[in-house]
This record gives sequence, C-alpha cells and structure tokens, in this order.
Amino acid sequence: MSTAPERTYHGAASAAGPLLFVEHTRHVALGEWVRVELPGQPDRRGQVIDAGERLTTIQLLDSTVGLAPDRADVVLTGDVATTVVGRELLGRAFDGHGAPVDGLPAPIGDAVRPINGAPINPMRRARPRDFIETGISAIDAMNTLVRGQKLPVFGGPGLPALDLAGRIVEWARAPRGEPFAVVFAGVGITARETREFMDRVRASGAMPRTVLYLNEAAHPAVERLLSPRLALTAAEYLAFDCGIHVLVVIADMTHYCEALREIATAREEIPGRRGYPGYMYTDLATIYERAGIIAGKPGSITQIPIVTMPDDDLTHPIPDLTGYITEGQLVLSRDLHRSGIAPPIDVLPSLSRLMNAGIGAERTRREHREWSDQLYATYARGREARTMAAIVGESGLPDADRRAFALADRFEREFVNQPEGRRTIDDTFEVGWKLLETLPRDDLARLSDATLEARREDVARREAP
Repeated sequence: MSTAPERTYHGAASAAGPLLFVEHTRHVALGEWVRVELPGQPDRRGQVIDAGERLTTIQLLDSTVGLAPDRADVVLTGDVATTVVGRELLGRAFDGHGAPVDGLPAPIGDAVRPINGAPINPMRRARPRDFIETGISAIDAMNTLVRGQKLPVFGGPGLPALDLAGRIVEWARAPRGEPFAVVFAGVGITARETREFMDRVRASGAMPRTVLYLNEAAHPAVERLLSPRLALTAAEYLAFDCGIHVLVVIADMTHYCEALREIATAREEIPGRRGYPGYMYTDLATIYERAGIIAGKPGSITQIPIVTMPDDDLTHPIPDLTGYITEGQLVLSRDLHRSGIAPPIDVLPSLSRLMNAGIGAERTRREHREWSDQLYATYARGREARTMAAIVGESGLPDADRRAFALADRFEREFVNQPEGRRTIDDTFEVGWKLLETLPRDDLARLSDATLEARREDVARREAP
C-alpha cells in the first residue's frame, strides 16, 4: 500500500539501541517501511514508529552493529507494513516479519493487507455465540470458549503454557464441522521451542488448517510487535473474507510487552507502572479487540493470548491490563503442575464470562450450567477440606467434607488431567457425571430433579439394546 514516492535522507541525527532518529522529514506515514543503506554493508530494514514534526523515529529490524548514523542513507520507501493474505497461507510457517521459514517460496496470496488493522467497530459486532471445542475438559465444560471471545491463559514462569497452546492448536475445532482454522503467533519463543512446536503441529496432522508466525527470542524486538499483527491480519482475511471460524493463539504476550518497554526506554519516554509505557493498555487493546464476530459475516475470530505472569503475580501490569480487556481467564496452577496434572488448569480462579452464550439451547444450557456449578461447588469444598485435613486429619472431617475431599482428588486426576489425549464434549460430560454419581443426592444441591432425570434417561437410552 503506497503512501508516497521513495525519499532519501543523507545521515541520521542519532541512534539509541535499535532506534534511529532522522530530522526534518516530510510526508512520513506511521508504520512506513524504511531502508537504511551504508557502503559495503547489507541494507537494514526498519519501520517508522513515531512521525513528529521535527524528528522521525525509526525502529530497526536488523542488527545495529557497525551502523554509523551520520554516514547512513535513510530511504523512506513510501510503503506501510503490509502482508500477503489468503487461503494459500494455510499449512505454512513464517517468521516474525512474514518471511517463509518452511523452505517453500513466498506465497502469492489472494490480497495484500496493512497489518495495523483496526479493532472491530462496536456497532458492527455480533453477539458471541456457539462454542469452540478445544478438546480440553477444564476449558470446554468449566470455562467454555465461545466464538468471538478473548480468553487469555495466565501462568507463572516454568509452567507449561506453550504446551497448552500446542494442545489447543492440535485439538481445537468447530463442533458442528464448520470451516475452522488456527493461526498461531509465537512471540519471543526460543529456537528449541520453535522446532518442537513445528514438529508437534506437523505430527498431529493439524498443519493443513494452521498458519504459524514464529518470532524467536534472538530476533529483533520490533518483530515481537509485528508477529501478533501479522497473525491477526491473516486471520481477518480467513474469517471475514473466506467465512472460516479462526482461533488465534498468541504466545507469549509478556514478551510482547517487554519489547514495548524496551522500545519506550530507548525513546526515553516517561515510564508508567513498573517501567512499562503508559499507553500499554491502549496498545494491548489494539490487538485484543480485533477478535469478534462482524454482523452479516459468516466467520469469526477468537483469541487465546498466553500471558506469563512475572513472579506468579496476577496484579502485575501485563495480566492486570489483559484481564480488563478480555472476557475471563484460564489460570495455570503450580501445585497441579508439581502433581503431574496436565494441563494444570486451576478451574476455581479461572472464568469464562461468555460461557452461558455458547453452551447450547435452553434446556442443555441449564443442564450444563447446573452440572458445572455442582462440580465447582464440590471441588471448592474439597479444596477447603484438604486444607482443614492438614490440621485436624481426614478422620476429623464431617462425612460430606470427606466425600468432597475424595472427589477433589479424583477431579484433578481424572477430569483436569488428560493423559489419554483429546476429549470430545460428550466424553467430558461422561467423566464429570461419573464423578458426581459417586455422591449421595444430599450432596448434589446444585442439580435439579429435572437435570438428574434427564441424565437417567440419557443413560437408559444408551444402554438400551
């Protein structure tokens, strides 16, 4: 997308880390691509991140080693950041600025779109409805992911958040067989994680419906700002032009925010909370609010951003601001991880605010809600009983607390833990019902007689010859 003809400026005013400052530029566009030329050196790439009246700030995508600002020719290309989009991208892998890393030629695609897309206009948004089946019981049944939703995963350092992202990329699907695709943006992941992730997706057979954008930790910081936007631009075309339901998984938004802070520091901006720029909330919103459903369009974009919480702190600015923008959270538990539970999703602090919109028609919604509420209530009571048992011993607990104590352990080992792999939503309900059916009726206060009768009829129907 051209903004103006190429203009060349001889010599930059100064450089600071990955930033180059050029004075007295004219007709500069925010996000414009820049080429920096030096005799005897390969050209360097950059992007305009601040277009001021006196000073233009350029973020370089390549190493600044050996760069002499006063001798460099800075070429403003007249092109803003764009990417090729189209169905052709399905099954492909790219780096953080859109170059192929799978050994295949660059795609021709169906169109070229600017990567700095706008959030969906609230007046055009359709209400989220219908769920996406991730194959993970703790999500599908207890914190249901709804099409058009933004549902982040919060985990501490060392917890298997990337493994959970891999499971979701492999297992997620639209349960009624509608067209479905996954776009994954790796942000600041290691080279080993990149290789393992690509091998895992290919081995699972999910690659033909997946697009990968993989920014590694060794790559320039600005690529961490580009890769989520590249992924969302590709997803928007697949969703709203091709009518596909697209799930966008971004891992790790903490690396994205660290890159924001690094660039803000190089620009000598006044820091906000814990050194992060004051506009981080707005910047995150430009990414998260690109998820949703547009009225009259057949596709949808759903987001699962992965957020690593520094020091396991939910009040840290990154998870705190993410929680304000998104519709719930999935929280990983260090205790469950130590116990060998995979994925270690702690359902008690987790929440999907749009769950009721995606769990079926009126009757099945009521049954699902009652069933999940009963599991929540019994598991919470069991967790409290576990704490009390450490003081008075299990034999000192009331009978109902002992039953809840036992169910809490089985809930973690049999329901949350999934060593056998993917579960359908029906498989998940069956596992949950088998746990609840070990309790007497008096312990099932959240289940109505109508729901229990519907369960008995369903079992009788399946057991009938």
